Amino acid sequence: MSTLKIVAADNIKGTGLELLKKAFGADAVEARGKFDEAELCEKIGQMDALIVRSATTVTRKAIEAAGPRLKLIGRAGAGVDNIDKQAATDKNVIVMNTPFGNTLAAAEQAIALIFATSRNVARADALMQKGQWEKKALVGNEVYAKTLGLVGLGKIGSHVAAVMKAAGMTVVASDPFLTSEQAKKLGVELVTLDALLARADVISIHTPLTPETRNLISADRLKAMKKGARLVNCARGGIVDEAALAEAVKSGHLAAAGVDVYSTEPMTAGPLFGVKDITLTPHLGASTVEAEERCCLQMAEQVVDFFKKGEIRNAVNAPAASAKVEKAGAAKGAKAGKGRKNADPQ
Repeated sequence: MSTLKIVAADNIKGTGLELLKKAFGADAVEARGKFDEAELCEKIGQMDALIVRSATTVTRKAIEAAGPRLKLIGRAGAGVDNIDKQAATDKNVIVMNTPFGNTLAAAEQAIALIFATSRNVARADALMQKGQWEKKALVGNEVYAKTLGLVGLGKIGSHVAAVMKAAGMTVVASDPFLTSEQAKKLGVELVTLDALLARADVISIHTPLTPETRNLISADRLKAMKKGARLVNCARGGIVDEAALAEAVKSGHLAAAGVDVYSTEPMTAGPLFGVKDITLTPHLGASTVEAEERCCLQMAEQVVDFFKKGEIRNAVNAPAASAKVEKAGAAKGAKAGKGRKNADPQ
């Protein structure tokens, strides 16, 4: 095999990194931290494959600077909104992700915020840390016998549904890609979004950010929610109107909200900050030791299979995946593996 250059950015480590070194040799694999755009533009032309998590943004400018050598951009995670997929497609560069590696972690973050917002956990801690015992001001609500509305019922939403059903909640969902029969197997009632908004005591978002879902939960839809309901978003920023959400909580129309994702990241100021009944976390959905290890290992396996066997798995830009790929040490012309449309972010 001719010399390859595989760059694992964003502090990718563990068994995935070791697998790459074993497959291609230690000299062929470079592990490093985040790239800024200028440095990536300077160095990307020397890469055969680039693996990132969420820190590095792979822009059109960077991809166009790559030249013919770059064959693959891998995202160790599900969400690929930090990669310009169209630019990669234009250059016949495959973009792969690992859509299921962080399913449990993302679901557990949403579950954690459902309970935290129901029981005022963050505000109680903040007051206690100041030496204030405000028990009467922190009376919460049980989730038992309440209705949970899931906007999106992919792998992540399905796990949230199973856990919260076990906690005694009735679960309804709105998902245009799911049939009533599929929802029934999960013990979930499929309803329209409008019906879900009017009915749910807690709403949790589990849909990717697309042109159709951008600002899906608008000011008008927030007003359509039940008075005293709670909203949790661990999917993607941009799906919920942040300013309108802040106003809905401040006005008392919504009891609380839990937010893990933002329209711009990192976010350190904005309308959601300083609202006492909004709990904020810094995009921790996929941030568990287990999920990071799982995603990095799965991506490493896909990179090895791509260069060693010509297999393309979990490609998110189909035109590029079906294009002819030149691989050192393998036959020319890769076969695109079958995959499902990823309905879960992270």
